[in-house]
Amino acid sequence: MTTATTTEAPTTHTFSPEILSTVLAPGSNPPRPSALSASMTFGWRAMLKIKHVPEQLFDVTAFPIMMTLMFTYLFGGALAGSTTEYLQFLLPGIMVMSVVMITMYTGIAVNTDIQKGVFDRFRTLPIWRPSTMVGYLLGDAFRYTMASTVILLVGLVLGFRPDGGVLGVLAGIGVLVAFSFAFSWLWTMFGLLLRTEKSVMGVSMMVLFPLTFLSNVFVEPTTMPGWLQAFVSVNPISHLVAAVRALMDGGWDTEAMTWVIASGVFFTVVFGALTMRLYNRK
Repeated sequence: MTTATTTEAPTTHTFSPEILSTVLAPGSNPPRPSALSASMTFGWRAMLKIKHVPEQLFDVTAFPIMMTLMFTYLFGGALAGSTTEYLQFLLPGIMVMSVVMITMYTGIAVNTDIQKGVFDRFRTLPIWRPSTMVGYLLGDAFRYTMASTVILLVGLVLGFRPDGGVLGVLAGIGVLVAFSFAFSWLWTMFGLLLRTEKSVMGVSMMVLFPLTFLSNVFVEPTTMPGWLQAFVSVNPISHLVAAVRALMDGGWDTEAMTWVIASGVFFTVVFGALTMRLYNRK
């Protein structure tokens, strides 16, 4: 007994334009986002990361408070004879030191996203290429402002009284945040260049410790040996401290401000270009 088998021909489906129009999105393609829009979107992404991981605010709250209290009461009596008097000189410097030191976390965040593969997705998007990096810096500008505010509030509680008033303080914080934004391009470059976040942190500390401690944050350069004064006189952090200190005292230091603007432009142009070159080739 034999069994006959039949093979059915495959069925082909044809879709009419009417059916396709119900599946596809109606209207024309959305316009490509502008450079500002893309940068603000990535900046908001950085803010959302802080929202979901609030522990990231530790370095802009507890760390500045610790630095202010420690150095005020450690050096105040020995150097100025009074912690309150020394605080008038120290607080702008501590503010600069604390904010500049936390700029390294920009490079760490970039390196972490690279390790997770997030940047592979970013590179496929039809957006302005530098917007991803600018977004990191915009998000960190909020952190810099918060750290400055925390230090100022602690200083006011301890007895700090700026002669420049509200406008002088706001101007000083504005200059500090703007410089830190430019300085952070250095760390985005290292975040792309180095392989691990530990390497980024290690290199960052090697750069930041000499720049911040070998400066005019704690004492006037005139008390230092000649060879150290030579380094302090070309240290961009020293000029930043002098500019912020003058603004909060109600004055204006033209030489220091010129150095701050020139160094800020240098960091943005040179290390911003190197960052984007590494980003496009990585």
